[in-house]
Formats: sequence, C-alpha cells, structure tokens
Amino acid sequence: MNDGNRIYLIDSLRGFSLLGILLANLLIFQYGIWGKDYLDLFNISSIDKSTYAFIKIAIEGSFMPIFAFLFGYSFIMMRDRLKENQLRIKWHLFRRALILITFGILHSIFSWEGDILFLYGSMSILLLLFVNRKRKTLLIWIITLFSLLGAGDVFHIFSNDSEDLFDVNVIEPYVLQTNDVYRNGTYAEIKEHRNHAEDPFEGELSIKETGILMILLPFVIAPLFLFGMYAGNRKWFFNPVKEKKLYLLGCICLPIGIILKWLEYFMAVELMMGGILLALGYIFLFSYLYSSAKFKRLHHLFQNVGKLSLTNYLMQTVICTTIFYGYGLGLFGKLGVFWGTMTGLIVFSLQIIFSTLYLKHFRYGPFEKIIRICTNFSFSGKRKSRLSKVSDNNTSEAV
Repeated sequence: MNDGNRIYLIDSLRGFSLLGILLANLLIFQYGIWGKDYLDLFNISSIDKSTYAFIKIAIEGSFMPIFAFLFGYSFIMMRDRLKENQLRIKWHLFRRALILITFGILHSIFSWEGDILFLYGSMSILLLLFVNRKRKTLLIWIITLFSLLGAGDVFHIFSNDSEDLFDVNVIEPYVLQTNDVYRNGTYAEIKEHRNHAEDPFEGELSIKETGILMILLPFVIAPLFLFGMYAGNRKWFFNPVKEKKLYLLGCICLPIGIILKWLEYFMAVELMMGGILLALGYIFLFSYLYSSAKFKRLHHLFQNVGKLSLTNYLMQTVICTTIFYGYGLGLFGKLGVFWGTMTGLIVFSLQIIFSTLYLKHFRYGPFEKIIRICTNFSFSGKRKSRLSKVSDNNTSEAV
C-alpha cells in the first residue's frame, strides 16, 4: 500500500478532505464569506434549507481539521526525509512555509477571500517549535489544548449564550452589496470589493479584543496539527491492515462529533470540539474502510486527487469563481444550496478524471512542482543530500 516515499492512505485521506472542503467552501463561493451564515437574506427553498443543515452539521468545520491533521503528519514525513538526506530540517521547512504564505496572499488578493494557504504557511512556522520534540511532549500539548477547548465548550453550553456576535442589521448591507457586485461585477470590481470594501467587523470589536482573538487562534487550531505530528512520529497509517483495531476504536469519535455539531447548529452555540471529533471520526472510519479490499478502487480515485492537493485546491477556486462570479456565469446567490452541492460533486468528479490522467504523464502537479523548486533551490525539484555533495566533491578531487 506504500512505496518508498508515499503513504497511499494519507494521499487518499487528503483527496477525501478536499471533497469536504469544496462542499463547505461552496457556501462561500455562492453567498460570500459573511452571507453563508445569513441565508435568510436570500430566497432559498426548503430543500436548500435541509441541504444547508446537512452541510453545517456533517461537513463545515470538520474537513479543514482533517487537512490540518494531514498537514502535521506530512510535516513529520518531510522531516524524516530531510534527516535521511542530512539537510537542514528547519531551514527547508521554513522556506516551504514562506512559499505557502506567498501563495496564500496572492490567492486571497487576486482570487478568493476563503484562502487557507496563508494560515497553513503561518502554522508551519509555529510547528517548527515542535518538529523535533518527543512524542510525550507532543501528547502533553495535545491533551492540554484539547482539554482547554473542551472546557470552553462546556462553558458555552451551560452559559446558554446563543446570541449572535454580530447584529444582522450590521451584516445585511455588506451581504447585499456583495451579492450585487459578485453576481454582476467585472473581475476588477469584484477584486476591489473583496480587498477594499468596508469590513463589517469594523467597529464591532475593539483593537484589544481583536488582538486577543489573533493570539488565541493558533492555540485553537493547533491540536489537530500536533496530533498529526504525533501520528507521524508513531508511524500510524503505514500498515492499515494491522491497524484496523486502532481505526475501529477511533470511530467512536464519529457519533460524539455528530451530536455536538447537531447541538451547535440547532442551539446556535459555538462549540469547537464537535468539528474536531467529527474530523477524527472521519479519519478513522475512512482508514478502516481503506483496509478493506471492497473499497480499494474508490480510495484509489481519492488518492490521485490527494497527490495533487495544492493544484486541485487552487483549481477549485478558479472553477467555482468562474461559475458563480459576474465575470463568468454570474450564478452567485442564484443556484441554491442543493444544486450548488450537486455542482460541487460534478467539479470533484472532473478533478478525479483530471488527476488520474495527469498522473499518467507527470509525477507532480504544477503548483507542487513550484513549491519543490523554490524549497530545494533546484529546477528539477529534487533534494540533493549532503552525502551526495560530499561524494561529488571527492570524485572531482580524485579526477
């Protein structure tokens, strides 16, 4: 199930997470970063409301954590390969983080406001503090952060505070303006609105409150990154058949996560652990099914998408903005949640076909190749170990 450099289960999980991320992001593609939480401002049908509830409970907030877990896992895999080649681990990972941050800035400015690459690049720099830590140290941090998030959720449930942070009367003008610009505007007009329109946040939060939120954010999203690093250190997912019992045990997170997400949606209470536990449940259920021969073909399709994860993620932006924005088909706010979801499934199916055909001719996607070239300072994208450099120098001296 693996070769010398790749763990196919991880590739499959990455492809699976991209499907969930696309379905969740379609709410932003269709209604905007703010409008997605205020669908009462749009004329949606009963089937749209049901689909929306499904997306909010089963999808949104539960696939980004999967990607975070896989990011942390891959962080350790890259560390091990760099160590084998006797290269400077932190320096290479830091360069890669800067490239992701650059991609994220360009993506958010010129394409779409829902970018995650900037966040993941920034988290990469924080993860450098943990890249060489022992498993026990990682586990202590994971348990501590999960405990704090769980305590916060308990407080929110029993405080019975379900009031929205922002008044709908404050949000409505921005949402309606976004709807008009994104549906009818040119690329330049949409870009101008995305980057320079008056922020609904402005005036709602003080500078002190904003600063506190920015400081707390890394600690809120860090547990899944660190758990992925812990799993990488433990060499989980290397042998799915032997680890079936582990996966089955982890599936207990699935119903607990669903219950918490249900409470979050219908009680309008902000809970962090619901999405995280549901993500872990998905990871372990997917891995359990992966170990069965019955699902081998399906996982292979996810695997191809996962190998080109960065390229496919960015292409989802290109495709969906073309479908929904004014410079394309102009379907922003028109298609509805149900048909938007169906469109997402079609887009992902096309990405499966594209990825499968592409990998028959190329080893890396175009954006994956750019990252390798910039990280390794090599036009071929290949790492050159210190051992090979020493060998080359000895050979030249001998000649």
